[in-house]
Amino acid sequence: MLGPMQIAFTLEEITGLVQPRRVAGTSAEATIRGIASLNKAGPGDLSFLSNKKYRAEVGKTRASVVLVPLDFAGSPAPGQSFLFVEQPSVALGRLCARLEQALWPKPAPGVHPSASVAAGAAIDPTATIGPLCVIEAGATIGAGTHLQAQVFVGRAAVIGAACWLMAGVVVAAECTVGSRVRLHPGVVIGSDGFGYEFVAGRHEKIPQVGTVIIDDDVEIGANTTLDRSRFSFTRVGEGTKIDNLVQIGHNVVIGRHCMICAQVGIAGSTTLEDYVVLGGQVGVIGHITIGQGAMIGAQTGIGHDVPPGAAMWGTPALPHTQEQRLFILRQKLPELFKRVSALEEKDSIS
Repeated sequence: MLGPMQIAFTLEEITGLVQPRRVAGTSAEATIRGIASLNKAGPGDLSFLSNKKYRAEVGKTRASVVLVPLDFAGSPAPGQSFLFVEQPSVALGRLCARLEQALWPKPAPGVHPSASVAAGAAIDPTATIGPLCVIEAGATIGAGTHLQAQVFVGRAAVIGAACWLMAGVVVAAECTVGSRVRLHPGVVIGSDGFGYEFVAGRHEKIPQVGTVIIDDDVEIGANTTLDRSRFSFTRVGEGTKIDNLVQIGHNVVIGRHCMICAQVGIAGSTTLEDYVVLGGQVGVIGHITIGQGAMIGAQTGIGHDVPPGAAMWGTPALPHTQEQRLFILRQKLPELFKRVSALEEKDSIS
């Protein structure tokens, strides 16, 4: 269910937002005031069927409105409406985008009195700078961009248009963030790369004098860090989505529309081509290339180049189907050893 803020949508408003191919039934509720899973929804709620394993729950749900796929064969109960859409999860997302605007509206443009803005910083008059933000000299903030509380934008950094930087974000000196980028709380863009050389019994720091470039329409989750390059740039391509608690090393180049799940670590100078997917807790060694469209399963350790379109899993990484077979066989090893021991014992007696 939604929180204490009351949200109200009529069935007509919902159909206008999700654009169903057809509508079956009529909701008894004039207003939809909540969103819930099929098994928890009640009258006045909207629910949806996205995963086939929950098809049986549609017939039992008490939701007033249900988003169902085009091939769904059931019929709504009395007082219930089914909206037939191509992708129920996408349709729900479009509805939630409208809810998000109501739940977290952007404040009016302007600079909060407690913010520190250096002379020479360029802030578009339609941007919003929240409490206790720090904008250093030469920084640029684009049109319609919103900085929540305590955001730090370093010297000569550039933030594009229509971005949303949430509380505690750091964009360090001379880093660049494109347009329509969303950075969640605690994201750090441009921390120092992890570079040292062992000299005369000591670890000598190697200066990291490059930058970080974030292209348009990127979203980066809470407490993720992207290291400044040793030289040149660390880069994240257009449309890529990065989850919470991800570490991206210096000089890493990530392509367009990649998906990187939580707790991934990517070592320096590695390249991810377009449309790569990394599952949770994947570890990637430095100075390798993961080819376009490759999919890497959770907790996999990648220590070598991965060809385009490959599906890898395991540590060390193996082709996904091979690792699945080995995983099943490993479960049978104790019984196999018992059988071998019994055969050996029988052979010794005979």
